[in-house]
Amino acid sequence: MDAAILRLASSCSRAPLDVSYAAKAFATIEFLRHLRRHPIGVDVCSMGELVTAERAGISAQRLTLHGAGKTDDELRAACDGRVGFIAVDGLEELRRLDALARDGCGARILLRLNLGIDARTHAFVRTGGDDTKFGIPARDEAAALAILRDCPQLHFAGLHAHVGSQIFDAEPYVETAAALMDAAVRAVRAELVAERVVIGGGFGVATSFDSRGSFDVSAAIGAVDRYVAQRAREAELAPIRLGIEPGRAIVAEAGTTLYRVLAIKRQSQRTFVVVDGGIAENPRPALYGARYEVVTVAPSAGDEVEVTLCGRSCENDELGTARLAQNLRSGDLLAMRATGAYTYSMAGNYNRFPRPAVVGVAGGLHWPLARRESIDDVLASDDVGEPVELESGRRPAAF
Repeated sequence: MDAAILRLASSCSRAPLDVSYAAKAFATIEFLRHLRRHPIGVDVCSMGELVTAERAGISAQRLTLHGAGKTDDELRAACDGRVGFIAVDGLEELRRLDALARDGCGARILLRLNLGIDARTHAFVRTGGDDTKFGIPARDEAAALAILRDCPQLHFAGLHAHVGSQIFDAEPYVETAAALMDAAVRAVRAELVAERVVIGGGFGVATSFDSRGSFDVSAAIGAVDRYVAQRAREAELAPIRLGIEPGRAIVAEAGTTLYRVLAIKRQSQRTFVVVDGGIAENPRPALYGARYEVVTVAPSAGDEVEVTLCGRSCENDELGTARLAQNLRSGDLLAMRATGAYTYSMAGNYNRFPRPAVVGVAGGLHWPLARRESIDDVLASDDVGEPVELESGRRPAAF
């Protein structure tokens, strides 16, 4: 992980690159404490992620608040200066922020634009293009710029776009940068100066032996940075900083999930290997067909056969196929590679399974990043007290 951050941070030779880690990929207090040692920011998209970052000691100026639908509490946090930047995702949100910020807004504004760029990735992780909920569409851009121009309590910092995840091609990023620079020129006409443009993240990481290899992210970022600098000179704009928001590219390859084999079932057409996990702690295979490389932890000899790896939930929660030793037995340990991103962070308690522990390993040391949940942890939210009689026409306060 540390090496991945260094590679990304050194992608630009012209000026420092603004790197902001997308906490949605994986975030615990202890993990963000480790991340704090690096000169990068953190993107948060909920009060839960914000408080996690605060308790990890990440300063407000290093935080950016995201979200397609922000609550008043989140907008107030931006007004109160608990984050350095807020990526405003819609015209209505900008108006709400303006109404809440009559005494000033401590966070600086990034306008997140929907540029209509299709990243040609899975629909569930596509966050740009005409058929997504994210960003300000072209028809609303002028109105958003006018609000920022006429509201001195809102401080415009720049422009943002994010077109999707698991992108293995530099072209969408170059196209995004070009469209953002066009918008930067329009901002100048509206008497606003964009100090930075942020092209998002979503840099592809191979997680399975049969998937495409990761493309050269550093080369792509360098090319985008050179384009931004040249375009700013040609348009006679003030120098503009480039920002990226990697999550998977930082933590995916740092994570390995260990599973214990519970059962091996040789059915008429396939051999199923059932493990002590599944859709509860790794929903990505079920959500959008994510695949990972799986190997046995202990060295194995002899012939290998193709098996279907499954979880133990009350679903057909297939985790993918793998070639494993024919003499695999119950109790053997399997390692699923490159699961550092969007596994634990998306984990839940389906079938009331407790979430697993997360342990960090570096330099011969290991330390807990998240403790193993107990059954009592899972049941804690059930302790809601005795029923009370409702007054006519009123809803319970808890709802």
